[in-house]
Amino acid sequence: MLVLPDEKRHFFKEPFGELCPDIAGIIPRLDHRLVYAVGDIVTYNLRKNGISPAISVIDGHTMRSPCTRKPSFTGRIIRVKNPPGTITDELVASIDDAISNPPATIFVHGEEDLAVIPLVIAAPEDAVVLYGQPHKGVVFRTADRQAKEKARDLLSHFVQKSGA
Repeated sequence: MLVLPDEKRHFFKEPFGELCPDIAGIIPRLDHRLVYAVGDIVTYNLRKNGISPAISVIDGHTMRSPCTRKPSFTGRIIRVKNPPGTITDELVASIDDAISNPPATIFVHGEEDLAVIPLVIAAPEDAVVLYGQPHKGVVFRTADRQAKEKARDLLSHFVQKSGA
């Protein structure tokens, strides 16, 4: 399991892509695109607007409180454990599995926030990854070569620990 040390969390405060104030401005840009969503609210809002992400990664919470706008599940449901501040091997394997056989909803017991990193790395070129930036909006990231390099760089801030 990869663990993000507290002293490295500042590398993850800035959006990992283009910050948009709300989902409405993003919807027109998703036509004919492969869409992956991280977060309950982003997934809920996409589905409310008629967009079904090929993969959704959710945890039933928003900003660590139970989510009142629960998205519906699409495709297979893959349940994984991923404690806060980590990227588990189980989470990475579930992302690879979902990409190989979409649609899928990955339901994380723990926290899904950092799933954006392995999702961008594993996503096909030009897929769109969306996630929420608390109190700011939605982050839009195309999984191009530059995004994959940045994601690998972000992974360099983690330390390897044995799983619990």
